[in-house]
Formats: sequence, C-alpha cells, structure tokens
Amino acid sequence: MPGPLELVRRLGSSVVDRVWRLGFATRFFFAILLHSGTALRRLSLTLREIYFSGVLSLLIIIVSGLFVGLVLGLQGYETLQRFGSTEALGVLVSLSLVRELGPVVAGLLFASRAGSSITAEIGLMKTTEQLKAMDMMAVNPIARVVAPRFWGGVISMPLLAAMFSAMGVFGGWLIGVVFIGVDDGAFWSQMQSSVDFRYDIMNGVIKSVVFGFAVSLIAVFEGYDSAPTAEGVSRAITRTVVTSAMTILALDFILTSFMFRGN
Repeated sequence: MPGPLELVRRLGSSVVDRVWRLGFATRFFFAILLHSGTALRRLSLTLREIYFSGVLSLLIIIVSGLFVGLVLGLQGYETLQRFGSTEALGVLVSLSLVRELGPVVAGLLFASRAGSSITAEIGLMKTTEQLKAMDMMAVNPIARVVAPRFWGGVISMPLLAAMFSAMGVFGGWLIGVVFIGVDDGAFWSQMQSSVDFRYDIMNGVIKSVVFGFAVSLIAVFEGYDSAPTAEGVSRAITRTVVTSAMTILALDFILTSFMFRGN
C-alpha cells in the first residue's frame, strides 16, 4: 500500500499532467485558428469533411430525432391529459427539442459517430507517420489535416441539431395528431404562438454552435495527441467520446443558466 508521500506525489503528477494538457490544447486551438486560412481557401478540403462529418451522420440523427419525438409526444400526451391540456402537446414537444434535447442529443450523437471517427483518422495518420511525412515535405499537418476537420465539424453540428429538432417535432405530430387524435390546428397554432425565435430557436442554435466547437476541438486534439500505437489510438477515441459527453452536459448547464435566467 503506497504511503502518504507517494499518494501526494501521484496527485501532484496527475494535476501537473492535466494542466500541461490543458495548456497544450489551448495552444493547439490557437494554431488551428492561425492556419484556418488554408482550409477556408481550399474549400474542397472543408466540404469533404462536412460530407464525412455531417452528411454521413444524417441517418442516425434523423432516426434518433424521430424516435425521440415519438416518445416525447406519447409521454407528453399522457401527462397533459391529466390536466386537460392536450392541445399544448405541440408546445411541449417543440420547446423540449429546440431548447434542450435537439442540441444536446445531437451533440452526443455527433461526438459518438463523427468525433470518434475524426480522432481515429488523425490518430492512425500519426501512427503510420503520415503527419511526419507531411511536415518533412513542408506541408503543415495542422493546416492540411486538422483545420478542415475542425471546421467541418463546427459547420455540421448546428445543421444536424436543426435536423434532429425538425424530425423530433414531426415525430411528436405523428404520434399526437395522426395516431392519438389531437387536433391538428391546435397542435401547430399553440406551437407557433409559444415558440419565440429569439429566446428559444436562437438559444438552441447558439448551444449547437458551442457544442460543435467543443466536440470538434476535443476530437482533433485527442487524435493529434494520441500515442502512436493501436492501444494509444483506442484510448484517444474513448477519451474523445467521454470528454465530449461530459463537456456537452456541463456547457449545456452553463449556457442554460445564462440564457433563461431572465425569462
């Protein structure tokens, strides 16, 4: 059993390592911003990453959004029926999705599918020394490899969150109006009168953009910083998913506390 001094040494080493990684991640983020001009000038690089991060994630986003909307509609109807307010089903479904579930669940799915893929791709390029080869050929790997993937994720995330919310509302309408029998006009009119563009839709968009920045940065950083072995890449993928999920939930609480405290 380690003694007190050994425990203190391990604790200090862990804290120093965390602070060092945080500082390296900050420098890495500024390096991405500094070399983003290449990714934006060579638009084909960024469009390619938008396709791989966004378009290829559409299926899981659409299917998940539909089923989340179906569950919300079913559960919401059962709850509102007790108070005789079933016409407010559209408000419940839309506000739940636009404010919270759309950005958060889409962010978690994006981190699991696209974030892990980005980390694995960059990690494997590091393992096979492709990044070193680019550096030897005077091609900056951050500008050529990292920045396009980062901006592809940042651009894709708000669009995926919007698709998730739209499919969720459709799922709520499907279960509430088509299958249960809620009045169609009441469903849409209550939703239109209660959902505010500034306080609801725009706040959801802001959340999805922030989540996109966070998840994309974590994904490219973990891939770039991974150990050049198969085990190192697998650990980096695990760190990407876990850290992204915790970051999304923490940022969601912080952003919600600022956005809606005055309402």
